[in-house]
Formats: sequence, structure tokens, C-alpha cells
Amino acid sequence: MTRPAVRARAVAALVLGLMLAGCAAPAADPPSPTTTGATSAPASAAPSAGTTSDAPPAIDVSAELGALEEELDARVGVSALDTGTGAVVEHRAQERFGFASTIKVFAVAELLRRVPPAEREEHVTWTDADVAAAGYAPVTSAHPGGLTLAQLAEAAVRESDNLATNLVLERIGGPAGLTEALAALGDRSTRLVDVEPALNDVVPGEEANTTTPAAFTADLLAVLEPGYLTEADRDLLLTWMSGNATGDALVRAGAPEGWEVQDKSGGAGPMRNDVAVVTPPDGAPIVLTILTTRNDPDAPWADELVARTAAVVLEALG
Repeated sequence: MTRPAVRARAVAALVLGLMLAGCAAPAADPPSPTTTGATSAPASAAPSAGTTSDAPPAIDVSAELGALEEELDARVGVSALDTGTGAVVEHRAQERFGFASTIKVFAVAELLRRVPPAEREEHVTWTDADVAAAGYAPVTSAHPGGLTLAQLAEAAVRESDNLATNLVLERIGGPAGLTEALAALGDRSTRLVDVEPALNDVVPGEEANTTTPAAFTADLLAVLEPGYLTEADRDLLLTWMSGNATGDALVRAGAPEGWEVQDKSGGAGPMRNDVAVVTPPDGAPIVLTILTTRNDPDAPWADELVARTAAVVLEALG
């Protein structure tokens, strides 16, 4: 299925379904280059079977984002879909970026899909060595007696707790299990190889622990599709994304006042990322992936890079 067909299915499902949940499953995205140079071409607006010829063309923000990349010596990847109009914004959408902790929202979605609510009340314990090995563990380190699987899932999304994430991954088959689950959605790009904190290690030119903006936007549409999760679990995931304590300086900071943002952030070294559902007061949701990395591997990540990118994209779609 071509990208216009994917867009049409997503728009139809979202407009006719629940405003923050009715999303259609995407088709497989094309193989993604590992280059870090030229901006990827925008999505084709050519019609395909089952689509109309009046689909809006991709909106070009390459000048604005190119200037931002030059100013902050960085590379920016964007894939955004306005589910009401079908409008698309893309910039380096097929290029590879490290995903860092944004992957956690998909791990938790897969847990919610696989594990019935009653089984999520299972009490899970760990050792001090587990906490130390995980690195960032604000929730699990504060609960040495353990937590339920449901509480670990919430901690992974809301607080980006690394040990909580590793325990969630363990329950769904580890990195390979999540990669296979995303592949079943049509994602041929995402490659999760390691658990936390090693999943933040990205070697230029290699696919391990990387994805593309296009793949993550398609994945987020897919996991919010009616039928992938129960309505209750979909609402639960979106609630946890609404309370994501680590995202205030990212897409939220770039969104216009009054727009709702449900997101999952990520960051390590020069990488700073956010995946989000952004809903204007009087419009349909926008599904948005922003993946960024500074060109200097020793440079710190830049929240500003994500926030300013979000502002450009949302203004273009507004």
C-alpha cells in the first residue's frame, strides 16, 4: 500500500472513530537509508487505489528546519500527519536516528496488548544490582520492595524509568520481541537490540537501536487503532502519555497555547526526541515524531531543537 493510501485509511479511522484513539494501521514503510545527508523527499501526493486525487500535498518546511539544523549544528527528522485533513509534514523522514527512550511507549503498548489486566497485578521484584545496572531509575529505586507490572509500565512511560522498561521488555520477549511486534505492524525500520541503558548506544551507519521518523509515526497510529488495544487500555496509554513528566520542554513547549499534547520523550548524549499526539482545541489530532541529534557526538542534547521544530511543524499544519 502506498503512503497516500496509508494516509487515507488513517484519516478515515480517526475522523469516524474516537478523537484521540481511532487510528488506522499503516502499511509497511519502505526500507530506510542510513544516510545522514540530504533531506528526504516529502510524501507523494499521487493517488492510489482506494484514495482520492485531492489528497493534500506534503507541506514543505525544509527551509525553516534546514536553518534550525545549521544554527544548532544538528540533524532533525520529522514525520507528522494531520488526521483531520490528511496533510503531512516530513523532513529526513526516512533517515535513521537513535530513538532513545521514545521506544518505551511501544514496549508498554505491546505489554498492554499481550498481558490481561488481572495479570498486570503480578508483583515484580528486583535487586540493588538491577537498579545500578539500569542507570536512570527514579521510581524503581524508590520502591525496593517491588511494584506491580502495571505500575512498572506506568513508570516506564511517565517517568522514563530504565529498570521498569527492562522489566516490561522482559515480559514481552526482550528487544527481539518488541522488534518483531513492530515488524508485525509493518515497521521494517526499527531495530531494538539492547535494553537500557545500552539501547542509547548508536553507532553511525549501523541500524542497531535506531528507527526512522516515518516508522515511528506509523507505529503510533497503529497502536492507537481500535482493535490493537482495548478501549480501556488505549485510554490508559494516552493518560500515561498525558502525564509524561519528562516532556514539558519538548513538543509541549512548541505547541500553541491550549493544544493538548500526549507524548513520550527520549534523550541521551546528543540525541533528543519526542513522539506525540497533539490535539488543537477545535481540530483533529496530529500524530508527530521528532527525532534529533547534534552533529558533534560530544555535544549535549538540545530541548530547544525539539521545541522549535514542533513549533514550525504545528504552525505549518495549523
